[in-house]
Amino acid sequence: MQKICVIQTAFIGDVVLSTSLLESLHLQYPSAQIDIVVRKGNEALFAKHPFINQVLIWNKQEHKYANWFRTLKQLRTQKYDVLVNVQRYAATGLWTIFSGAKIKIGFDKNPASFLFTHKVKHQEMQVGLHEIQKNLALIQVLDATIALCKPRLYPAVTDFEKVRPYQDQPYICIAPASVWFTKQFPIQQWITFLNDLNFEGKVFIIGGPGDKAIGDEIIDAISPSAKVKNSVINLAGKFHFLSSAALQKNALLNYVNDSAPMHFASAVNAPVAAIYCSTIPDFGYGPLSDNSFIIQTQQQLACKPCGVHGKKACPLGHFNCANSIQKEQLYAPLLQMKQH
Repeated sequence: MQKICVIQTAFIGDVVLSTSLLESLHLQYPSAQIDIVVRKGNEALFAKHPFINQVLIWNKQEHKYANWFRTLKQLRTQKYDVLVNVQRYAATGLWTIFSGAKIKIGFDKNPASFLFTHKVKHQEMQVGLHEIQKNLALIQVLDATIALCKPRLYPAVTDFEKVRPYQDQPYICIAPASVWFTKQFPIQQWITFLNDLNFEGKVFIIGGPGDKAIGDEIIDAISPSAKVKNSVINLAGKFHFLSSAALQKNALLNYVNDSAPMHFASAVNAPVAAIYCSTIPDFGYGPLSDNSFIIQTQQQLACKPCGVHGKKACPLGHFNCANSIQKEQLYAPLLQMKQH
């Protein structure tokens, strides 16, 4: 097995989870050349990666179809021994078919899977089975003994240097934003949490450039009498992916939604408190860090979960799955980590 390629052109959280496959493949075939295909913007995850040979980039935002053909040409040029397609969409299925790879592996949900050399049943609704376990089935068709590895990112020395000025005292990170409304812990809930937070250290709000406004809104609404009033700093948009992961790695605790920052924490084994509003960890996207805490409503709600993915609004209008989470539930894991 000399040349292997993994295709994962989904959103960034899914790409982070797919690094589990890269780890498992490298462990099993340490001398193999491993490449990965991602959508433009996610290639930064693999800067200075110790064993990824090449990152192929599909720019879907500009000249989508011309760039699709460009990526296909790159795949064919490489003459891979194995191509592993994690995606379940026709665009990547066609790449797989025409890649010229000797072994073509993908999920049966891909419309083109009938032309793969190996198609694997996707256990989409298998409750309790993590996404990385579902993905592992793809490469176990090569060798059933391939071991499951956790996702992993590799921040460089420069990434750790960028965040070092913020690490002169204990700190926690909060990633308050999510693409989906029903996955996002309400802003007012964050404010209530911070108003009563008894913490001697810094509180960093993290996220992308588009999340800065949420961070500012939270900070502006903190009570003047709050103990952490002058300790909360909005770093959303300040760091790129790997630098942000480096900051999370050494935090006392990272508070996240069911979204990408949770997977970043898992990939650097950072302590994490994952807040689930409309979704549940049993869908297969739970935290994987050694120190992981699940926070969700203690009420029995007939409407939770309301779907595998998030929604733009609560279908019933009350958002009880989020609003009924108590601030004491957020304090408990921090107290445990402080004692630890």
